[in-house]
Amino acid sequence: MPHMLLIHEPVGQRATRTDAEGRALYERMLRWGEELRSRGLLLGAESLASQDRAVRVSVPGGKARIVDGPFAEAKEMVGGFFLVNVDSREEAVALAQQCPAAEWATVEVRGLAPCFDR
Repeated sequence: MPHMLLIHEPVGQRATRTDAEGRALYERMLRWGEELRSRGLLLGAESLASQDRAVRVSVPGGKARIVDGPFAEAKEMVGGFFLVNVDSREEAVALAQQCPAAEWATVEVRGLAPCFDR
């Protein structure tokens, strides 16, 4: 059962770290990802750039609306993800509890499903 572990971190949190602190946290995340890979659980993982380089696109009524970041209304941003293949939601939740990012961010656990699945 594929599950996405989405890392939600406070906007601006990255700017509070020194370069060395940021690199150390990133290395921890990479090591954790490699541990998941060695166990055959990791399907994919990526860190995402800060939302100040993001853009939001919608096309309501056929008219494109493009909004450049940063997004003032946002209190959190998706900082990255791990896509894992586990036997159950409970196993995905257990992995989220082990994720190093859970110490400084929130890890959202979402199963993969078609958009019509409620």
